[in-house]
This record gives sequence, C-alpha cells and structure tokens, in this order.
Amino acid sequence: MKKNIVLTLLLFCVASLSAQNWEPLFNGKNLKGWKKLNGTAEYKVVDGAIVGTSKMGTPNTFLATTKNYGDFILEFDFKIDDGLNSGVQFRSESKKDYQKGRVHGYQFEIDPSKRAWSGGIYDEARRNWLYPLTLNPSAKTAFKNNAWNKARIEAIGSSIRTWINGVPCANVWDDMTLSGFIALQVHAIGNASDEGKTVSWKDIRICTTNVGNYRTPDAQAAPEVNVIPNTLSPNEVKEGWALLWDGKTTNGWKGAKLSTFPEKGWKMENGILKVIKSGGAESANGGDIVTTRKYKNFILKVDFKITEGANSGIKYFVNPGLNKGEGSAIGCEFQILDDDKHPDAKLGVKGNRQLGSLYDLIPAPKDKPFNKKDFNTATVIVRGNHVEHWLNGVKLIEYTRNTDMFNALVAYSKYKNWPNFGNTEEGNILLQDHGDEVWFKNVKIKELK
Repeated sequence: MKKNIVLTLLLFCVASLSAQNWEPLFNGKNLKGWKKLNGTAEYKVVDGAIVGTSKMGTPNTFLATTKNYGDFILEFDFKIDDGLNSGVQFRSESKKDYQKGRVHGYQFEIDPSKRAWSGGIYDEARRNWLYPLTLNPSAKTAFKNNAWNKARIEAIGSSIRTWINGVPCANVWDDMTLSGFIALQVHAIGNASDEGKTVSWKDIRICTTNVGNYRTPDAQAAPEVNVIPNTLSPNEVKEGWALLWDGKTTNGWKGAKLSTFPEKGWKMENGILKVIKSGGAESANGGDIVTTRKYKNFILKVDFKITEGANSGIKYFVNPGLNKGEGSAIGCEFQILDDDKHPDAKLGVKGNRQLGSLYDLIPAPKDKPFNKKDFNTATVIVRGNHVEHWLNGVKLIEYTRNTDMFNALVAYSKYKNWPNFGNTEEGNILLQDHGDEVWFKNVKIKELK
C-alpha cells in the first residue's frame, strides 16, 4: 500500500512538472505571431529556426511578438556568428511618443566577443547596462561560441534572472516595466565584412501560468543587483543590507562640523542627494555630511554621478572632531574626480588623487570602468584591517591598515600630521562637499561580523 502511495506521489510530481503549460512562441514553420520593427534586416525560417541576417545601413532590427507578456519563464536556443552582437528583448515596448517608436526595454545580451557578457541584462534605448557580467565573472564561460546555447529568463514581479546552459548569469530587481513584448534582435553593424552574418533562434517557448511554482531557487541564481532607487529588495533585507539614506529626508546624517544637517549646500530632489556647486572650495559651503553612527566592518555601496570637472569623495573611518579648522573632515577617501578636467588628477604621486584611489595614498588603475555621463557604483569593503575599493563591479585597489607599509604611505602624504590616520577601529562615513555639483543615490551598507 505504501509503495502505491509513493508511486502515485511520484507520478503526480512528474505530471505537475509536465503541466507547466509551456506555450511555443515559434511554430517552426513561419513567422506567424511576430512582426518586424525599426530596421530592415531580414528574418526568415530555415530548418526549424528563425535566422536573422546582418545588413549594412540599417539600425537595430527587431522581430517582436504581437502579444505582450508580464510574468513568465522563457526558454530558447540560440547561435550567433562571431563578429556580431545580438539579444532578446523582453518586457519591451515601441511607442510613437518614445523616440519615434524605437524599441526599448530589457534585453538578454548575446555577446560572442572576448568581453563575453552573454546572459547579462541591458536596458535597450533607456538606461544601458543593468547587469554587465563584471558583476558575475564566473558566468562569462557559460556561452559557447559557434554552437547552440540554451537560455532561460525568469521575469516574475520585480525579479529578473537569466541562465545560459544552466549557468546563472544575471539577477536584477527592478520595476520600471512589468509587461511588454518579446523580440529577437539583429544588431546594426558598422563593418561591411560583417554583412550577411547570422544569429539564429529555435525551440522558443514560454510559461505564463503559475510561474512562481517553477521559479528557480535563489541558491541557483546569480548575485542580485537592485536597480530601484533608494530601496531594499527582499533579498537585500534578508542579507542584512540597510539604507544609509532613505532618498527623502536627512535622517541619519548631519554636518561633519555641525549638530544638525547643513541648511545650505545640499539638495534632495527626485531621490537624488545633490552637492550644490559653489566654486570648488573644500567644505566651504554646506560642508561635508557624515552618518550619525560609526561603522567598523562593512560593505558600503554608493551610486554617484559627477558634473564636468567635479571633485568629491566618499570617506570612511572619519573622525569629525579631528579637524577643527577649515577644510574637510579627516578620514580614508574613495576619491571621486573628473580625471580629465580637474587639476587634482595631476597632483599627488603616480595618480593617487584620481578617481577610485585611496586619496593621496594608493592610486587606482587608469583603465577603469567609469561612465562620466551616468551614475556609477562605488563600493568600499572593510574586513578588519583589509580594505578594498571597487567601481562598477571591478576591484580597483586593496590594502591593509595598521601595517608598516600603510603607515609609511601615510607618512609621505598630506595626512602625515594627523594622529593614527586610517588605523582607528571604527568611524563615521562621509559624503564630501568640495564645491562642485555631484549627485548621490542608493547609499547602502551591510555590516559584517
């Protein structure tokens, strides 16, 4: 009797899985249910696959479903010739009042180049990269060149996750668009030698019923990135992250040399914390702001955007009472700078005052992933005496405090006269007013044990 019950349960589980309600989006014979948008590259059906062919003189060309999809699990096989770039749009739109109908929205990246970002998430014609594979380097080997690859996209509520050949690639938390069409892309080309190359898709199927029941467990997903400004995703809360700035108020912050938040020099607008331009002097207008709490071991993330020629910084292990005179409060600094336009970039030693450096102590590499026209993510990781600076998912520098080497660097820096600089057990976190307009958002911290 027990064997029969077990067999019945097993059959029920198998039946439940097979009843996942997969719906084919491509019938293997023609392009019924699809329409071409924007460009003039050709799509045709060859041996049960949709084949897109690259063409000179045309913008990106999309083959879009005539139906929109909200929550879904999408699977498809794809293959691409070397030299091309492509992708699969989802939750995407084409509206007359948005760039004359240009397709925009989430894109599953197909990238056979040495960069190897296939499976990453790009926001086509909108916010650009949401999840480059610099955030998950181990996924860069999932894609196989000149072969068929199997892709999976799970878009459920604000959660968007991808896989290639069973390897987790991207994981985004975002709510900008919760429904839209699915589209195959033939990317525009700039070299005549790439004309006639192809990208192909087959076995395209979608599940839209009870998708939460078939969601891949979190343990089998890529590290998550939350792109909803000034919020914490459920996963971030679970992992112990906290907002240092709530996106609206001055709660948790005060002037570095004040008992309250500065009355001038700072502005909160549309979820952005702005330093107001005031002539470029250090801490001479509103002044620096610091957390009302001190921190010891942590991961700190701050999104920042600079204006042309701007100078600012993110400081940690700050002692607000150390500098009673003019200028900024004293602490270790993740330098924020327009290296091309600000004169400070040429000062110091070997570039140790340039973007991402430990200011005046350790230079960041000159070759770093920085977008001057958009927001960038600065990350500072502190585990005891070990400290790391990261920019947009790439580690720039690491160093160890409370060592002879560190103390020697301090001795030859502008901080040589400040007692025990950088070696304190804990300190405040600071955003700097250097008289230039700089924007901050998504200020988050995870305290480590």
